[in-house]
Amino acid sequence: MGRSPCCDENDLKRGPWTPEEDQKLVHYIQKHGHASWRALPKLAGFNICGKSCRLR
Repeated sequence: MGRSPCCDENDLKRGPWTPEEDQKLVHYIQKHGHASWRALPKLAGFNICGKSCRLR
């Protein structure tokens, strides 16, 4: 048992974050907050895992 996967790992972006992605994440969190890290990437327009956003 455990949680279901939060995202489809086949289509995820991998590698280092770009400065533009950092700024987009910061701007989104400042405007909307981070109520759910699992939902944040989809809402903010990222194709990455919520854990990556949380750790960033």
